This record gives sequence, structure tokens and C-alpha cells, in this order.
Amino acid sequence: MKYGIQLYSMRDLAERDFDAAVTEAAKIGYSMIEFAGFFGRSAEQVVGLLKKNNIEIFGTHTGIYDLINDFEGTVAFHKAIGNKNYIIPHHNLRNRAEIDEFVGLVNKYQPMLEAEGIKLGYHNHSMEWLPNEDGTISHPELLERTNIGFEIDTFWAFNAGRDPVALMEQYRDRLLSIHIKDGFRGGRGMPLGKGEAPVAAVYAKAVELEIPMVVESETCDPTGADEAKICFDYLKTLE
Repeated sequence: MKYGIQLYSMRDLAERDFDAAVTEAAKIGYSMIEFAGFFGRSAEQVVGLLKKNNIEIFGTHTGIYDLINDFEGTVAFHKAIGNKNYIIPHHNLRNRAEIDEFVGLVNKYQPMLEAEGIKLGYHNHSMEWLPNEDGTISHPELLERTNIGFEIDTFWAFNAGRDPVALMEQYRDRLLSIHIKDGFRGGRGMPLGKGEAPVAAVYAKAVELEIPMVVESETCDPTGADEAKICFDYLKTLE
């Protein structure tokens, strides 16, 4: 099995030594990287780092404002590094007005990216599954009103009281990937196998649907690399 890692999991190392973080991810055994920033590296440097470590780019977590502020430059960078999945990690969707504005932006930029060979995706936290003060729930709105792809963060969905396996089935035709993740209700993230989220069931569903799995572990305890290794080793026990 091939597993990806969201490099935010090793942000403590990446902030000090970006190259070392990519190297460590490959050393652990991950086959794919999902970037969360590039720490000033050029496209050529990123490509060289990937090739050096024989690891692929799966996608990036990049805000929509990069597209708004410099669409051509942003697309050129992502194409140069070989990125096919441009995933928005978060956006304020706290009321009807913010949802409507975001839907409009997504519906503008998603086909523009598609024309360039890049898929536009959205990564959820818990809030997108919960009612806003005005009663709106943003994730179903994105499903119904846009053609955006989804990276379901299975822990945050679980934390919102949703069944992540059922959501994977419901969204199967729109899934770009999942974040396979563990933790405790209340929002306390943990390495895989250390929390109460239904990780094994999520894993089995991802295998069934042939959905790419990207690990994210958030607490860097004692280090992000240590948590990344714990997660990788746990996934191997599920194979």
C-alpha cells in the first residue's frame, strides 16, 4: 500500500529544515507528500527534493486567495512541481453570506483549474458539519452547489458526530482523498491507533473505494517525525 503524509504533521521539523522533513517522510516509508507551504523553495528545488527522495507529490494545502491574487503565477508553480490536487485547507463558512461568497469563488476557479489539469478540493474540520448560528451547514452546501472535490478529514468528521465511513460512501464520487487520522472527541488529535476514532473501519473503506490515504497527526509529541512513524507502523498492521 502507498500512503501519503500531510507535511503539517512534521511542521516542527519542516519549519527548521524543510528538506530534512521531506527526507524523513521518505525514510519512514511514505510514498506521497501533501505539502502545507514550501518555505520559500522554488519549484525547481521542490522537484529536485522529491526526485532525490523518490517520493511523489500528492497535493497541497493552499488557500483560495493564492488563486485570487495571482492565478497565473500560482498555476504555473503548481504545474511546475507536478501538483494535480489543489486542496483548500480551510475557509470561513460561518454564515449564509460567507458560504455564498465561497461557492461563487469555487465555481469560478474550479473549472479554470480543471482546464490546467489540476483538481480543486476542500479539506474539512468539524465546523463544516455543524450548524452555524444562522442554521446553515456548510459542507452539504458545497456538495450540492459546487463541483469541488473533497478530502474528508475523517477525525474531524468523527469529532462533529458524523460517521466517517458513511460519509466516504456518500461522497465516493467526489473524493480526492481522505485524511486518515485519530483522536478523541472534543478535538484532541492523536497518532493513529492512540485515539477513539474508527481508524480501522476508515482504512477498510478507503481500500474498498481505492481512495488515497493521507496521514495527518497534529500534536508533534514528542516530535512530528515520531508521530509520523507511529502512524505509518500502525497502518502496516492493518494491511
